[in-house]
Amino acid sequence: MKLKDRVAVITGAGSGIGRASAKEFAREGAHVVVADINVAGALETQQQIEAAGGIGRAVETDVSNPVSVQKLVEETLSIYSQIHVLFNNAAIQVNKTVEDTTVEEWNREVAVNLGGVFLCSKYFLPHLRKTRGTIINMASVNGFFVEPICAGYCATKGAIIALTKAMAIDHGKEGIRVNCICPGYIDAGLAWGYFEAQPDPAAARAAAGKLHALWRIGRPEEVGRVAVFLASDEASFMTGSAVVVDGGFGSGLPPSS
Repeated sequence: MKLKDRVAVITGAGSGIGRASAKEFAREGAHVVVADINVAGALETQQQIEAAGGIGRAVETDVSNPVSVQKLVEETLSIYSQIHVLFNNAAIQVNKTVEDTTVEEWNREVAVNLGGVFLCSKYFLPHLRKTRGTIINMASVNGFFVEPICAGYCATKGAIIALTKAMAIDHGKEGIRVNCICPGYIDAGLAWGYFEAQPDPAAARAAAGKLHALWRIGRPEEVGRVAVFLASDEASFMTGSAVVVDGGFGSGLPPSS
């Protein structure tokens, strides 16, 4: 097992990529703290982990709230006394242009997507220093190139890539590795909601798949397995990296047939 007996905190783990990652971490032997503002979803993830023979613990958390994040730190340490991995995965997406985005929507998107990475990293870093642990941040291919009608989301994901590199430089001498993952279209979470809202979800998925070199969209567990790798000793000389998991989406448009 790649993560046997390591303690991993995964935010936004009540659904989507976060849930799939939590299950992959548990399968590799980690004790997983399932953090999510949706406590029902977090509990469901915990139940799925335990049903498969793993160890998980749901904790209600709003990553944009410093008091809530500090409580997450306290509860994690009260249960396990240490932490080895922080996976900052929680995110929201507002599908609007800058002009159409309200000030409240902008502030919330920045607070969750970017502020959540800042707050969780800030309060967990003293404890990760003790274990020479690792941080994984969820960015996106939209941090490199953008798509229309999601200005705030693209802005936060680009900032997360830069923040990842900054933290890697600041804390590498302490033995802390910091990397981020940049997925393409993944059939979970935010993208799943978009596809299901279309008149023909199957056709929408197929059309999106043709934007990728592999001619399909990704599965959440495929991202989760990359996160496991980054958290493990197999990635011991990786830090400051933005790991693209996009099925070739960012490589250019594939042939139409």
